Amino acid sequence: MKSKKILFSLTGSIACYKACFVISKLIQKGYDLQIICSKNALNFIGKATLEGLTQKEVLTDMFDKKLYTKHIELSSWADIFVICPATANIINKLAQGIADDYISTTFLSWNLKKPCLIFPAMNENMYIHPITRQAIKKLNSIGVYISPTSQGYLACGVSGKGRLLEPEQIIKIIEKYL
Repeated sequence: MKSKKILFSLTGSIACYKACFVISKLIQKGYDLQIICSKNALNFIGKATLEGLTQKEVLTDMFDKKLYTKHIELSSWADIFVICPATANIINKLAQGIADDYISTTFLSWNLKKPCLIFPAMNENMYIHPITRQAIKKLNSIGVYISPTSQGYLACGVSGKGRLLEPEQIIKIIEKYL
């Protein structure tokens, strides 16, 4: 059986460390992954870690190496598009159709007949903010799956909603959609 191809994107959240575990386990299960990182994600996790896990170059900038249309190629290549962790910034940006970075441009070129899964991670106030709730509802209405968050200790030192699901839960959801 041909390996399923996962386009896996990380955005700037402390929860990137959990995404590394997800990526590692998906690779071990035989899935083919290509990573796209926001520049802010690289403030939390290094390219070397992600490239070591996938044995592939991590993509961050469409204008680096003149990869102007790589987002179109990746949208055709992948069976599923995953954004994990997804910040309030990327969720709100996607809902507005803003395409000003690698992840948002790839999202707008994604064929929504294929699964697109978003796993939020943010402070509770950002998660429950009416603008973010409206963006989640809008993305759901066009067929994007947005996972619930868990409740627990957050990086800002409080306990609340907005915590990224545990890696095992994320893997289970991704495999359900594959």
